[in-house]
Amino acid sequence: MGQDKKILTIKEKVISPEVLEGNDDNSTSAVPELKDVEVFLDVPTEKPSKEDIIKEVNQLLPVLTPGKDLVSRTLDPLTIYLKEISKYDLLTIEEEKELTKRLVETGDIDVAKKLVAANLRLVVKIAMEYRSSFQNVMDLIQEGNVGLMKAVSKYDPDKGAKLSYYSSWWIRSYILKYILDNFRLVKIGTTNDQKKLFFNLLKEKDRLAKLGITADHKIISENLGVSEKSVAIMDQRLSTHGSEVSLDAPLGFDQSSGVLADILQDENSEDFPEKIADAQGLEILQDNLKDFVAGLKERDRDIFKKRLLSEVPPSFQSIADEYGVSRERIRQIEERLLKNLKVYMSEFIR
Repeated sequence: MGQDKKILTIKEKVISPEVLEGNDDNSTSAVPELKDVEVFLDVPTEKPSKEDIIKEVNQLLPVLTPGKDLVSRTLDPLTIYLKEISKYDLLTIEEEKELTKRLVETGDIDVAKKLVAANLRLVVKIAMEYRSSFQNVMDLIQEGNVGLMKAVSKYDPDKGAKLSYYSSWWIRSYILKYILDNFRLVKIGTTNDQKKLFFNLLKEKDRLAKLGITADHKIISENLGVSEKSVAIMDQRLSTHGSEVSLDAPLGFDQSSGVLADILQDENSEDFPEKIADAQGLEILQDNLKDFVAGLKERDRDIFKKRLLSEVPPSFQSIADEYGVSRERIRQIEERLLKNLKVYMSEFIR
């Protein structure tokens, strides 16, 4: 899009892409071909500014209304979604080259929509890879779609990489960030050793790696003053949620682009393990959590339990339908509840 052309997404804070895997095989063969259903797009009559590309393309993504969809509402949301996106054809290499070149030259939103639509199944494929880490795959798909739109807006075909390969970095990045921000420490454990390991294990492994020391469980247990068995258990639990990520993974095609750890730091330069701990670490104090939940209003308590304490949390949209409000409103309530929880629990965190 040019060096000075900033494309806005629906999120205010964006993170850069990174190479999480060396394999560029991003085939969508894992997603079944399903029958088409009709989806109507709001195609603008006038060509908007390039800054509006992401906002406009976001209108392409299907929004389901219970009881009014073309597909029976007895089907699960993922099946319905797959049926909807199956109408969009995949692009040939030549079609992709032509469209991406035209997008760079003109900023045509219709072109951006075609590129996003053709890669929606790629988002599903990548989201399914993380299903073991986060049960609600539809939330992962929604976040991955944001990453896809960002990728399309920033893609430069002259760099040589395929759009699907480049997009996969952004998709994984947004999905990973979402998983980390919703990491449920309630299920990690509450013993002193487990608390200490959660807040310090990744940091200690990184520190030892920089010193050229193999970070085995025995060394870590001695350095942190915990049992070797506790280290092994926590290492396995944490790796389940992030085993595909390397903190040293490059963000771009050249060395100057930095690494993944750089972009997961916030404005206060917190390091990676501390950021994870800050995101959901307060939930680990279960005794005080019960008091917090008991003091909530009925609707807030219900949303808190469903979204943050449920084994398989329902999507924002399903809760929104239940209360007759928007998906964004439920997301705002969850965000407010988490902030209130942090304030409430802050006196118990060192």
